Amino acid sequence: MNKKIVGRVTPEQRSEIQKLFERRNSLKELFMIVDPKDQTLYEKVVADMGATGTKFQKWWDDRAAEYHWESSKTGSWEIDFNTCEIFLLEREECGCVQK
Repeated sequence: MNKKIVGRVTPEQRSEIQKLFERRNSLKELFMIVDPKDQTLYEKVVADMGATGTKFQKWWDDRAAEYHWESSKTGSWEIDFNTCEIFLLEREECGCVQK
């Protein structure tokens, strides 16, 4: 996998995505232990996961539009929470034939 710096965000913007990242991960953990039989709690967790995922993706879309980060079809962005740097991670194509 190739990784290169394509930009930087402000500390405030970094804090926004870090909160969403931590919330999303916490909700994933909670989802794994919630009993689906507890329908009320289960539905709240699922709804919150959806809303948080939407906010998370919107943050990336908004920042990409604001800063004009390089992108690719096989890539994804990653943030270093310590430095506020944005990286483009590109998967290498294997040239494999899919059946």
